[in-house]
Amino acid sequence: MARGTGRKDRAPGTFGSVDKLATGYRARYFGPDGRRHKAPVLFLTKTDARAWLAQRHSEIVAQQWTPPQAIEVHKTTFTEYADQWLLTRQVAGRPLKDRTREHYQALLDDHITATFGALPLASITADDVRQWYARTLTDKPTMRSHAYGLLRTILATAVSDGKISVNPCSIRGAGTAKRVHKVRPATVGEIGTIADAMPAQWSLMVLLAAWLAMRFGELTELRRKDIDLSAEVVRVRRAVVRTDDGFKVTSPKSDAGIRDIAIPPHLIPAIEAHLSKHVGSKPDSLLFPAVGGAHLAPATLYRRFYAARAKAKRDDLRWHDLRHSGAVLAAATGATLAELMARLGHSTPQAAMRYQHAAQGRDRQIAKLLSAIAQADTPTT
Repeated sequence: MARGTGRKDRAPGTFGSVDKLATGYRARYFGPDGRRHKAPVLFLTKTDARAWLAQRHSEIVAQQWTPPQAIEVHKTTFTEYADQWLLTRQVAGRPLKDRTREHYQALLDDHITATFGALPLASITADDVRQWYARTLTDKPTMRSHAYGLLRTILATAVSDGKISVNPCSIRGAGTAKRVHKVRPATVGEIGTIADAMPAQWSLMVLLAAWLAMRFGELTELRRKDIDLSAEVVRVRRAVVRTDDGFKVTSPKSDAGIRDIAIPPHLIPAIEAHLSKHVGSKPDSLLFPAVGGAHLAPATLYRRFYAARAKAKRDDLRWHDLRHSGAVLAAATGATLAELMARLGHSTPQAAMRYQHAAQGRDRQIAKLLSAIAQADTPTT
């Protein structure tokens, strides 16, 4: 006889079975769900095991029986579930990016688990959520919407997993926030002034951020091999993010972020000059490295950018607003929504992207029209 197994007590007319093991008696039975369930512990005597089975049988007869896994779900705390959610969460079939996971973890640690962490998942009510929302981050609407959105998403997954029956997050509009900073796009002249006021090695970065509407992480990971002057395109294939462990090269923000961006012709001379003066000869040489040659940190660039924007009398302008400015300039060419989304690497609105596609060659026209805007704004002497 194998270790841990023994005689089985299946007397006719009795409910379930009792197995004699080396360390005690194991009670098992088939529930109304057709599955075999076992007691959570081994019993010292067969009588104790049979008494436990009798209780389960009485619950079934009285239609008060609950599957053991449902009882365990009821005991699962929010923190236990949220931790597992972070480990297994996927977007578009891929794990969360490191920066996104860190952001979610910070929201949980700083604003969510203090209220919900110790509560059983199934016990969280709509009133609990409303009371939490009423006092959380009231002076930071964007962060507040992020925290609520995360809580709602985690609990929506719990609904899908069958852990809870209803999502208690039901506050209309709580997942969105009104823009606190109203963006005033930079004009063509302001973009030029800011670029001229930047250190020479980062001047082109301003022009690409604006005229190509590129993200900071895409710009700081650009390498010589990504610039195709024969085709007049910038090939965006990677991005870099700063995590708790340092800089990490990753994919762009979304699948739509992998794209070829047509270069407005008026930028070609500036790009050629930059490649000649400020970029190493190897294909992997960064276009905009830090002084030491590593990836450029946001704080390093921003110090110079703040001084440069002051020259243009645009102290309100943030670096990311250059991308917004580029989107406005591209829209001024008459580009369609799908074309703008393709140029900027946007994956939303999803419905539009599902049924609309950028016309072949249209991005080249957009680039030429952007140069036409620049030339029209250039004073004549």
